[in-house]
Amino acid sequence: MNMTRRPALAVLVKGWPRLSETFIAQELVALEDAGQPFEIWSLRHPTDTKTHPLHDRLQAPVHYLPEYLYDDPARVARSRAVAQALPGYAAAYRIWRADLRRDPTRNRVRRFGQACVLAAELPPEVRGLYAHFLHTPSSVARYAAIMRGLPWSFSAHAKDIWTSPEWELREKLSSQTHGAAFGATCTGFGAKHLQHLSAGTPVDLIYHGLDLTRFPAPPDREVRAPDAPFHMMSVGRLVEKKGFDRLIAALALLPADLDWHWTHIGGGGLGDLLQGMAEDAGIAARITWRGACDQPEVIAAMRAADLFVLPSRVAEDGDRDGLPNVLMEAASQGLPILSTPVSAIPEFIQSGTHGLLSDDAPAALADAMLRLAHAPDEARRMADAALNRLRRDFGMDPGIRQLNTRLNAMLKGAA
Repeated sequence: MNMTRRPALAVLVKGWPRLSETFIAQELVALEDAGQPFEIWSLRHPTDTKTHPLHDRLQAPVHYLPEYLYDDPARVARSRAVAQALPGYAAAYRIWRADLRRDPTRNRVRRFGQACVLAAELPPEVRGLYAHFLHTPSSVARYAAIMRGLPWSFSAHAKDIWTSPEWELREKLSSQTHGAAFGATCTGFGAKHLQHLSAGTPVDLIYHGLDLTRFPAPPDREVRAPDAPFHMMSVGRLVEKKGFDRLIAALALLPADLDWHWTHIGGGGLGDLLQGMAEDAGIAARITWRGACDQPEVIAAMRAADLFVLPSRVAEDGDRDGLPNVLMEAASQGLPILSTPVSAIPEFIQSGTHGLLSDDAPAALADAMLRLAHAPDEARRMADAALNRLRRDFGMDPGIRQLNTRLNAMLKGAA
């Protein structure tokens, strides 16, 4: 990138790079390919030991804000002094204080400190901000944008929509309270909710879709015999909303004469608990926990499996999936899918046509696994239908064109 003139767009993310957020990397690489230059500003340093090939393709410079204000107090103090001289600082401070009264947390204080650093260090060429996730990153982007007198925008996903307080969503979606110039979200389910709350901010439905040029053609799968070994797999973080506790309970209900094995890919804080559940149920020997894997490893596992299982559910705090990209990735490899009708998953999978959507009760999940194990022809038919739907309706390019149009209009208006 020619750095004699800095890009007009600053993209704010929670952390970079993140293996669990390859949908963001896919989008940013596609925006670069579409001719949209930008710089990345990350709230956190990376913690993953592996990266995705997409991370290596991105050319944008990456800047890291202080993750905690005490990490670099001199930088924070210097930036605060610069920010206080900006024409919009008083308005940003007033809005932040009102937010802090309703959310008196250290995280809220940290957001404002990071916003001061961002506002002080953004190059003068920047004419707009774009934040991935509507909670913390959008708060930092909003405060900094007010200080600098710039428009900001967001892409919302899942947890940020369903666990943010309504008052905060409404204010970020209102033209009367320094809300976003526009918003995008990746599911019709989430878009309808945000559009209902909006008072001036347009919210577009933009599916992440899948860049099928990054994936191999599906393998020529032989239809397995109903009594052959049955290899299931899942990809997802070990967190409540993914429902893997329900899946382990379901696996324990499978009959002894079914020769099954389940492989899990992904990290997460519930690993020890879930492995303990499997041991207590006497099925630990039938499970492989692979931890975080890079994309080639994930695709290889999908090509070798007989069923992809993602038993998503609504967590106690309201968190839930949107439309997980791993479902589309499984479909790209001709892998039959078993999931649940949570959030936007039915927007991709019509149960009985493109896969099965089961209740997340262990008994229901076990029945669905048995049905697919004993009816490989039906599983193959649904996998073929999901692949055709992916190719027809969930390509990446239309969404990137729509998003790029919105970003260009925002930047042009600021100029």
